[in-house]
Amino acid sequence: MKVTVVGAGGNVGSTVALTLAERDFVKEIVMLDIERKEGDKSFFPSKGRALDQWQTAPVTNFDTFLKGTVDYADTKDSDVCVITAGVPRKPGMSRDDLLSINGNIVKSVTEELVKYSPDTIIIVVSNPLDVMTYVAHAASNLPAKKVMGMAGILDTARYRAFLAEELNISSKDIQATLMGGHGDTMVPLPRYTTIAGIPVTQFIDDAKLNEIVERTKSGGGELVGLMGTSAWYAPGAAAAQMVEAILLDQNRIFPCAAYCDGEFGIKDLFIGVPVKLGKGGIKEIVEIDLNEDEMKLLRASEDAVRSTLNDFKKLMDN
Repeated sequence: MKVTVVGAGGNVGSTVALTLAERDFVKEIVMLDIERKEGDKSFFPSKGRALDQWQTAPVTNFDTFLKGTVDYADTKDSDVCVITAGVPRKPGMSRDDLLSINGNIVKSVTEELVKYSPDTIIIVVSNPLDVMTYVAHAASNLPAKKVMGMAGILDTARYRAFLAEELNISSKDIQATLMGGHGDTMVPLPRYTTIAGIPVTQFIDDAKLNEIVERTKSGGGELVGLMGTSAWYAPGAAAAQMVEAILLDQNRIFPCAAYCDGEFGIKDLFIGVPVKLGKGGIKEIVEIDLNEDEMKLLRASEDAVRSTLNDFKKLMDN
């Protein structure tokens, strides 16, 4: 099995690669990124990180080979490609600037990947996540089941971590799902949150649970405030978990950004919904029952994601 990670010279991409390598079920991981120039010097972050990570193999005991490159030809016949390439929003950069820059990056990356791996599965991590997944799908001409975005697993992980800390219990016993767009418009589903099969509401009062939900929504912003940059350990681990579920045909149920064509009343949009992940990608979208309040939140999230997508389409038409 072969996996390519694009943007692997950065923190998120390199974390995806190392997490997968340490699980030791992939034959080769290709870490691709662009050459970086500073004055008259050239640097190759993906090659350096791949070499550094490969040198941990004798210590942590894995055989997965890590290859750093700037050449898409090295990605040939990849079973899964993870796209983490893109730029973070910087001071003075408008939302439209971010959409345009990252949209063009994801489009060009996707086109290069499918040129060498026409049957690959694509996982998008680049932001704004739901829209960039739509871009990758359009650029790849792959079936919708083979293109997805990583966000729900990360959001759910943060939610479960906060609950485990608050209740002083193992995060392993917490099951939860979230839906909708990544960030402020995510849709929390406390009714579907359990601890060892017991509803979470038996462990925590509504006020504290709502506080944790709000902290989850702004989880990325909290980390930026603490570190001055975006998170990478949890996002990287979340993307790696998706790769593992697909390549090992685990049939895991995860919230992922998937293409909806009528599910939950949503059409022609990538948005966070529960899916079954296994061989071939998304085997099905799991349509759970939502009450009236939950459906209202999902509709609001849908509107927000669609608005961003429409803004992107207008930018590309100009």
